[in-house]
Amino acid sequence: MRTLRNNNYPLGLLTAALFAIFIFPFYIVLINSAKGAFQITDKPLALPSDWSVLFTNVAKIWTSANIQYQSSFISSVIITAASLVLINFLSAQAAWVLVRSKTRTSGVVFLIFVAAMVIPFQIVMFPLLSWFRGIADVTGIKLLRSYWGILLAYVGFGMSQSIFMFHGFIKSIPLELEEAAYIDGCSRPGIFYRIISPILKPIHATVLVLNGIWIWNDYLLPLLILGKGNKIMTIPLAISNFAGAYVKQWDLIMTAILMAMVPVIIFFLIAQKSIIKGMVAGSIK
Repeated sequence: MRTLRNNNYPLGLLTAALFAIFIFPFYIVLINSAKGAFQITDKPLALPSDWSVLFTNVAKIWTSANIQYQSSFISSVIITAASLVLINFLSAQAAWVLVRSKTRTSGVVFLIFVAAMVIPFQIVMFPLLSWFRGIADVTGIKLLRSYWGILLAYVGFGMSQSIFMFHGFIKSIPLELEEAAYIDGCSRPGIFYRIISPILKPIHATVLVLNGIWIWNDYLLPLLILGKGNKIMTIPLAISNFAGAYVKQWDLIMTAILMAMVPVIIFFLIAQKSIIKGMVAGSIK
C-alpha cells in the first residue's frame, strides 16, 4: 500500500503541472479583462487593482453599437445550435445505417468519411468558395454571406468525425435489441428513434461538445463565407474588430474573449459526465 501511494506522487505532480499549464491562458485572460489597455501592456501578469473594471468593460462591449457584440452573439448561437442539431441528427442516422448494412458499399462509404477527416481544410477552402459562387449563379441561392452557406459548410465538415464516433458507439449496441423490436412489429424508423436513439445520449453529448467548441470558436470559415462588415457576424469576427492596423484594444479583446469562453465552459461542465461515458462506451464492444 505504501509503495502504491509513493508511486502516485510523480503522477500527481505531473497532473498538477499539466493543470497549471492548461489553466494559465484562462488566468491571463481573466486578470487582464479587469485592467485598462495601458495596464495590460505594462504589467500583463500582475493582478488587477480594481476588479470593477471587468464589469465596465463587459458593459462597454455589450452596449456599444460600433462593436455589434449583441448581434454577433445571437448569430453565433444560431449558427452553433443549428449546425449541432443537423450534425447530430444526420450523423447518427447515417452511422446506424452504415453499421447495420453489412455490404461492401457501406464499408466503402464509411472509409470515405474516415478519409475525409485527414484532409486539411486549407486544401478545400478556395474550391469551396468557387463552388458556392457557382451554385449562386446557377440556382440563384445565395450561400455566401448567409446562414445557409455557413450551416452547409459546418455540417459538411463536421459529419465525417461525428459519423466515425457514432459508428464506434453503435457497434457496441447488441443487435438482439433491434431484432426483438422488429419481431414485436416495430418499423425500421421506429427501431432507430425508439430503441437506438435513447441509447445514443452519451455519444450525442460528446459530439455536441466537440463540434460545439469548434464551431463556436472558429474564425477562418466564417471569415471566408460571411466576411467582415456583414450583418451576420460571429463572435470571433467581432473580436477581431478590436485589433486595427495601428491600435489594439487589449482590454476589450481580453474581455470579449472571456465573454465568449463562459458559455462553452458552462456547457462543457453540464455535459462532462455524458462526454466521459460516450468516449468510454464507444471504445468497448
